[in-house]
Amino acid sequence: MRILVTGGTGFIGKPLVHRLLLRGDDVTVLSRRPTSVQAIFGEAAEAWDSLSAWTPDRAFDAVINLAGEPIIDRAWTDTRKQSLRNSRIGITGQLLSAMANATRKPAVFLSGSAIGIYGDTGSVDITEQAPAAGDFGARLCTEWEQAALPAEALGVRVCLLRTGLVLHADGGMLKKMQLPFKLGLGSRLGDGRQIMSWIHRHDYLNALLFLLDHPDCRGAFNLTAPMPVSNREFTAALAHSLHRKALLVTPEWALKPVLGERSLLLFGGQRVLPAALQAQGFDFRFTALADALENAGVN
Repeated sequence: MRILVTGGTGFIGKPLVHRLLLRGDDVTVLSRRPTSVQAIFGEAAEAWDSLSAWTPDRAFDAVINLAGEPIIDRAWTDTRKQSLRNSRIGITGQLLSAMANATRKPAVFLSGSAIGIYGDTGSVDITEQAPAAGDFGARLCTEWEQAALPAEALGVRVCLLRTGLVLHADGGMLKKMQLPFKLGLGSRLGDGRQIMSWIHRHDYLNALLFLLDHPDCRGAFNLTAPMPVSNREFTAALAHSLHRKALLVTPEWALKPVLGERSLLLFGGQRVLPAALQAQGFDFRFTALADALENAGVN
């Protein structure tokens, strides 16, 4: 397959491109830093710094859109919120324009989203049928998805990737958490009851390839493992995997003034289930958190 990937040098994109290349796909990576693409993949992947390179006569079988600036790293000022929108909705709109202009449209568009679309739903089971919430993170995801869905009118199959907490030690949340936990500073967040919906990166990548290759898959998909855990359980499991104890508690009142709206990302919870993936017959390799942490390189 000829595949265009955005976000192809990131925590998820980099191993995904490696997998695509390994199975013989022809991959083009859109990046603001094309030299990074060349440094990582050499001549195996083509590097673009702009979608202007996508001329009408250039044909792709699939587009995978993983672009998006980290959502929790910086304060949500008005400027930052607009930057988050641009890095998600803006690039998605540009991809739609390029698809519309292409003589031959892609067969499939896998477009990023997140389980943040559901907001704080407590301990209720959440499937893809649940409504979107109204907080900033949820609205951002809703707009992101709405920017992708018009591709269906072009005859392109669209899969919306509602991503949970992706686990692997070389990036994402786990990379940030390992050092404080190793130092014995790992802590539960608030009462620890908030539900964390996670997925091992191995399963995440397998799910992307599954959606890519199965033409009957379309619409929203929760990319989460089928056994979510509470923050209390997650904290204990991570500490155990590092042979440490996590006896500390970070109260919500201490972080909320610092994080503002972002505090919902840490103290809100969602029991998100991969109903659509499982209905299509996808099998998870890692369903238990302890097994996932052991395999994710946590040590």
